[in-house]
Amino acid sequence: MKASDLFVRALENEDVEYIFGVPGEENIDIMDALLDSDIRFILCRHEQGAAFMADVYGRLTGEPGVCLSTLGPGATNLITGFSDANMDNAPIIAIAGQGATTRMHKESHQILNLVRLFEPISKYSVGIRSAKTIPEVVRKAFKVAKTEKPGGCFMDLPEDVASADLPVSAFLPNDDTDEPAAQLEQIEEAAEIISGARFPIVMAGNGVVRARACAELVSFAENLNIPVANTFMAKGCMPFSHRLSFGTVGLQARDYVACGFARADVVICVGYDIVEYHPYLWHPDKDKKIVHIDACVSEVDEHYVTRCEVTGDVGVSLDRIAERVKSRSGENYYQKMSEYSATLRSVIVDEFDRHADDDGFPVKPQKILSDIRQVLGREDIVISDVGAHKMWVARMYQAEAANTCIISNGFASMGIGVPGAIAAKLVHPERNVLTVTGDAGFMMNSQEIETAMRINTPIVVLIWRDDGYGLIRWHQLKAFGRDAHIDFGNPDFVKYAESFGARGFRVGSAGELRGVLEEAVNCGSVAIVDCPVDYSENMKFTEEMGQLVCPI
Repeated sequence: MKASDLFVRALENEDVEYIFGVPGEENIDIMDALLDSDIRFILCRHEQGAAFMADVYGRLTGEPGVCLSTLGPGATNLITGFSDANMDNAPIIAIAGQGATTRMHKESHQILNLVRLFEPISKYSVGIRSAKTIPEVVRKAFKVAKTEKPGGCFMDLPEDVASADLPVSAFLPNDDTDEPAAQLEQIEEAAEIISGARFPIVMAGNGVVRARACAELVSFAENLNIPVANTFMAKGCMPFSHRLSFGTVGLQARDYVACGFARADVVICVGYDIVEYHPYLWHPDKDKKIVHIDACVSEVDEHYVTRCEVTGDVGVSLDRIAERVKSRSGENYYQKMSEYSATLRSVIVDEFDRHADDDGFPVKPQKILSDIRQVLGREDIVISDVGAHKMWVARMYQAEAANTCIISNGFASMGIGVPGAIAAKLVHPERNVLTVTGDAGFMMNSQEIETAMRINTPIVVLIWRDDGYGLIRWHQLKAFGRDAHIDFGNPDFVKYAESFGARGFRVGSAGELRGVLEEAVNCGSVAIVDCPVDYSENMKFTEEMGQLVCPI
């Protein structure tokens, strides 16, 4: 059989469902082999869009998303989305065609050393130089991509290797295993520290979602009456409506949830990666005891010196620690801090609800998010692009379930919104999917609207339009009191939508917004909503947080 057929069969052995990509001259053998496969190839309009789709697919499913390009510029176009997945610990596989091995040793058209190029941004980067190694290389790539912490693996396949003939090779079995449980000594030490705490607080990170341990986290908090704050990427692992939820931490500005960390003497970090929210922001004085619970050991940082590390299956660790704390302390442990927790949560909730009925126009960010929450169901999905709107989504969107609010926060690249929403709709066709994006981020990958229309993935694209780079303006105003070189023009987004055959909507007042969103969600097609946003709220928020006083 041809090596390209063997390669596709190896992907089938890994239960690959979709490949997102752009064909090229050097991957035509793979493209031909896919015609005889059950793997669905999603033809994208740019390799960056393909990589973002694979990124969000991996994050939502826990299985590696796969993206494909040709050599040279096709492969370099994958880098942004691939890097985003790798830094956000989403499993992803990138495959690139490559020039023939007979010209890789010299200067040659479109030839780059792709293996070296991807090495700094991946867990495993390899060139397939012998067709008979394909089953081993593919199995290793998928195994490494999924192993904690998940991330990116890259393979290139030269055109002469792909077209070679060889005997059928045996496939390696899928031998992925579950994480082992933590050692008993670690469990006991963590329970002892938590039992002696006056005011413990949980910092829940993306590792809780990856471990599918949200139910165990909620049970842990309820059993011990400990409040929980989540990072941007762990929104929903503790439902915001839960009485013990403090909402999202991660803004560099001081916020109400920071009051909980300021008061805490023990911080229980569960599935937390320091790339999500640097510990110097919540642990500036280095005076708290930190208990680290995760599948992997902690990163080294002077503000993240752990007193105890519990490494292994996150859900099992949480259950076993809670059992031991309760056996030491009784059923009503931490009741003494309930009053403060309830007061702080009340302040947080009241602040979130303050603008629900605001009729100002352009529309305030708080009002937009309130209306989105009312229109979408508990399991519906919001994909946030990157920009000033991301700060508002992270802080104020009230997620009730894990993986219903997807935020890029490691690499934090603009342009993820539209392709990410397409991938989310493929994974969950039964749910409504809405991307919140700025006008700048939208235009970076708006060409994928054609992809969404062609493959029939009805998504809602809500554009917060301010005709400029709003987040950079925010930073410039804070630093210098004036902005510089951030304004641009936009197309007519309604006509732009219609040019793709999609539905276009324009919000003309704050009172129209909810009705427009409901129509967009229910229209049965791709819908683009142009919503002017009042980003003067950015500086007002900065001033309010600067004057914040913690309750009681």
